Amino acid sequence: QVQLVESGGGLVQAGGSLRLSCAASGLTFSSYALGWFRQAPGKEREFVAATGWSGGSTYYADSVKGRFTMSRDNAKNTVYLQMNSLKPEDTAVYYCASRLNGAADFSSWGQGTQVTVSS
Repeated sequence: QVQLVESGGGLVQAGGSLRLSCAASGLTFSSYALGWFRQAPGKEREFVAATGWSGGSTYYADSVKGRFTMSRDNAKNTVYLQMNSLKPEDTAVYYCASRLNGAADFSSWGQGTQVTVSS
């Protein structure tokens, strides 16, 4: 059973930084693409970033390009999201998700970690 556990959320002032981590278990980590998504109160969940099995290709939402960096450590079964220059509109619950290589959808999700950016 795939388990994803996020950590690293918190309260930060605008312009600050946070690094989220997502530790994975119950899967062959290098066989999965990993993604970060977020959901703000009253809004739909939205894509933030995703990376393939090797971490060689990473994709970002336009709203976070140049500020967020996603990386993965296959030796530690962990994926990270470094968030810099945070804005109040980045406030959301951030979720980690996994997608088996070749599959269409992200099928396993973590419980989420709250990120709050104060102005």
